[in-house]
Amino acid sequence: MKKVIVLATSALTLAACAPAGSDTQQPTAGKKEISFLVFETPNLTPQYWDEAIKRVTDKHPDIVVKKLVAPSAGERNAYAKQLLASGQLPDVMQAIAPSGLAEGGNLYAWSEEELRNYDYPHSNPLGGKIYQLPYNSQPTPLVYYNKKLFAEAGITAPPKTYAELVDDAAKLKAKGTNPFVVGGGGKDAFAAGYLWMALVGADVYAKQPDFLVKRRKGEVRFSDPLFVRATQKFADLVAKGYVDKAGLSRDYPSTEKAFLDGKGAMYPMGSWFAAVKAPFDVGVFAWPTDSGETVVPSYTGGGPIVNAHSKNLEAARTFALEFNQNAANNDVLVKSDAAIIAIKGYRPPQMGPVYNATLEVLKSGKAVNAFTVETGDDSLLPGVGDKVFALAQEIIAGKADGAAAARALDQEWVKAGGQ
Repeated sequence: MKKVIVLATSALTLAACAPAGSDTQQPTAGKKEISFLVFETPNLTPQYWDEAIKRVTDKHPDIVVKKLVAPSAGERNAYAKQLLASGQLPDVMQAIAPSGLAEGGNLYAWSEEELRNYDYPHSNPLGGKIYQLPYNSQPTPLVYYNKKLFAEAGITAPPKTYAELVDDAAKLKAKGTNPFVVGGGGKDAFAAGYLWMALVGADVYAKQPDFLVKRRKGEVRFSDPLFVRATQKFADLVAKGYVDKAGLSRDYPSTEKAFLDGKGAMYPMGSWFAAVKAPFDVGVFAWPTDSGETVVPSYTGGGPIVNAHSKNLEAARTFALEFNQNAANNDVLVKSDAAIIAIKGYRPPQMGPVYNATLEVLKSGKAVNAFTVETGDDSLLPGVGDKVFALAQEIIAGKADGAAAARALDQEWVKAGGQ
């Protein structure tokens, strides 16, 4: 039987009928067509997605895939909600948070049998059900650093405590080196949030791992002292000149390039950065706590979610499961995006020292949730994550301190329907 795959290469925009950027060719008789929403990054290129899709359709030639591309990685969750609102929810969506979609009965809940091959089959439940395949663990963020710039500033080892981190930042600045590279420009506002995410993990979740569960019940507030202190540390780093404000004009790819070009010593980023080839030696450490305890914000999920009302639901489920469990797909994902695959029996290909160091950091510390990345009952209310990133931009710009940002976040929480 001839193998067929329908691919689209342009970014998707909303339209009154079929989404722009998708191929409207009709599948051959007897074949099942599904749409697949993906997103592109410097690591996850159009070629990556096309080849990964083809590996699945080669095994299941009765499935035809219409690839759809979100406008940006940071906008993919909001974009999926736009498609739902316009009656165009795709059949399968990769790494889209189910919160805000599943509650209305729009997503397929995976069965225990379908989840049996996963290391952490019950990650991120919503109402006791699993809507997203939990196939990839991602520490978010760790701190990747330029060993050459550290050495030039007289820093011989990564910091173990927050006080040591601040001291190292002062040494780097005194040498004329920007301590922290951040982003947040254009459509990639999320790139402004990693310092805040790191601080919430180290200072809030380490003490109250169920903080967002309590926030949903109205038992805690963002304006409580614990959260404000963590946020004020972010503002203090900015006030001391340790954060490169030029990052607010950089999109995500440009932010990564700035670090690779040596425009800063430390780069708080998710574990996927470990796949990048740098022109200098890169080290990695977990964001330090005051006490020196190692805390690693991490998230296991990232797999497909499936439209419960898909016209070809069986094909959509089959495609999603095979896309995640295909060994060749996972090998490529490890090499291209430094994925830490959470599937039983999977053995990753040989990787470089930065990936191996990332694994060691993950294993060395206390695992907590990754702020803004949660997708289950302990996640932010729908839409609030985008407000976090906007507030992070305000902090980097010097327009908000910890208390003001926390109060604003409480206000956004209430607007989103929370207590």
